[in-house]
Amino acid sequence: MSGNKASKQKPCHHCNGRSASAPLGTSTIHYEKSWLYRHCSLQQRDRQAQKSGQLFSGLLALNVVFLGSAFISSMIFNHVAITLADVWILLSILKVLCLCWIIYYLLGTSRQPHAVLYRDTHAGPVWIRGSLLLFGTFSILLNVFQIGYSVIQINCKSKVEIVFPSIEILFVATQAFFLWHHSKDCIQVQHNLTRCGLMLTIATNLLLWLLAVTNDSIHMEIESQLSFLSSHPGNETDSCACPNTTTCKVFQKGYILLYPFNTEYCLICCSVLYVMWKNVGRRISHHHITHIKPKFKLQGVVFGPLLGAAAVIIGICVFMMYQIQATGSAPNYQVFVLYYSYYIVLLPLMCVVAIIGTIIHTLEKRELDTLKNPTRSLDVVLLMGAALGQIAMSYFSIVAIVATNPRDMLNSLILSYSVLLIFQYITQNIFIIDGLQRQPFLPGEGGTTPKHSREAHDQRRVSVLELGQEFRRVSLSYIHTYSHLSWKRKALKEISFFLVLCNIILWIMPTFGAHPVFENGLQKSFYGYSTWFAIVNFGLPLSVFYRMHSVGGLLEVYVSA
Repeated sequence: MSGNKASKQKPCHHCNGRSASAPLGTSTIHYEKSWLYRHCSLQQRDRQAQKSGQLFSGLLALNVVFLGSAFISSMIFNHVAITLADVWILLSILKVLCLCWIIYYLLGTSRQPHAVLYRDTHAGPVWIRGSLLLFGTFSILLNVFQIGYSVIQINCKSKVEIVFPSIEILFVATQAFFLWHHSKDCIQVQHNLTRCGLMLTIATNLLLWLLAVTNDSIHMEIESQLSFLSSHPGNETDSCACPNTTTCKVFQKGYILLYPFNTEYCLICCSVLYVMWKNVGRRISHHHITHIKPKFKLQGVVFGPLLGAAAVIIGICVFMMYQIQATGSAPNYQVFVLYYSYYIVLLPLMCVVAIIGTIIHTLEKRELDTLKNPTRSLDVVLLMGAALGQIAMSYFSIVAIVATNPRDMLNSLILSYSVLLIFQYITQNIFIIDGLQRQPFLPGEGGTTPKHSREAHDQRRVSVLELGQEFRRVSLSYIHTYSHLSWKRKALKEISFFLVLCNIILWIMPTFGAHPVFENGLQKSFYGYSTWFAIVNFGLPLSVFYRMHSVGGLLEVYVSA
């Protein structure tokens, strides 16, 4: 009692937040080191440090992007003062810095004790990493073709034109390996260094994408040489002409065919690196871990795969006919009509089913998933951002057609194609985003596969004599599963699977060479070669990326249904 009275009569005015009821012996210990420690809890300090690190690394990336953009813009508007070689030297320096950091992360940071305590299961899905390897391989081949093309014309090329793609090959291969193995890391050590390294790598990929979008010098050179060779066959008096016509054409055609893959690779890397940047220092609690993970099973769908397979088969036929006829010296008028007619038939059907799926989502009673998920947030941003590429190209095409001759048959088809693409992108985005934000069905909701059928499936034994009975049993099990699903789940699965197959064929056609927006000549003659080249190289990679990314989103909607 006396101690309590003494403490009340002589309060401590210099403790700065120390409790008055603390034991007397602790009065000589100074726990408060700074204003941040006095006024913030441990969790608040971690959050404050995270925001400060993200701000600093973001400013670093912003300055690098502005510097590189200034170089590239200066090269475009004044190619005498700032040449393409100067831009290549800057980007080579940035790539070497990124390579040094990636190697340090692989050999140092990630191997420290307690460096990777958590891994984000949503980050770096298999389809993203698979596409990363695919486009990375094609990007390496692109640089090989560029090196071969420069070696053939070594008398007219500088050494930088050989060194730059060589560094690019090393950068692409190392970055692909890094993202394949560490895209799910939630690194817990060296936060600021890791954030700065990730942001520097993101900025470098953005600048490589910007250069690929705006640099048409090699394309102009190849087009002028091909036109010269076609108009003057056997005339090789130009000292910068390829000495071997066959080899030159191989490198030229290969370079032009693989060029869009490099821009696609840069965009995918930026998205994966951004998720890694958001996950630096992130601690995943058990509330964020999904104990019930729905798996992809081809059950409960009948009409979606059938209609989608029909769309894919017809699309492949149209694509092959287009590639055979449109890549010749004089593109056939009829093949453009066939190509755009296919789109005009398919796009309205995709719009209708996406609208129906959105209506079904509004009728569902599933709650929204409000847990923090950087990957899902990025998926929404990428779907909206990547759609801007094709929407921008469509509006540019609409203006060019309306201002010239909209009554021509081909122009009318292109106009309808452009308008339908805009509607299809909007309706599909609404359907996917609404589905991604819903919680998945739990076992027992809306009908599931009965337990006895699962047990029968596990206990099945197949032999040659029982093959017919096995087929019959599988068919009955499939029909039984389909009949136990609610009509909402059936419709969502059918719609999602149909849209998956449609987006796959719409990804294949522009990815592997079908570019009528550049080959029909209408928009190119209206805007000029350089302007339309920049518009197409801005919109086309985003459009291809959108189709690929929407396939992943639709698969998640299918699985959650």
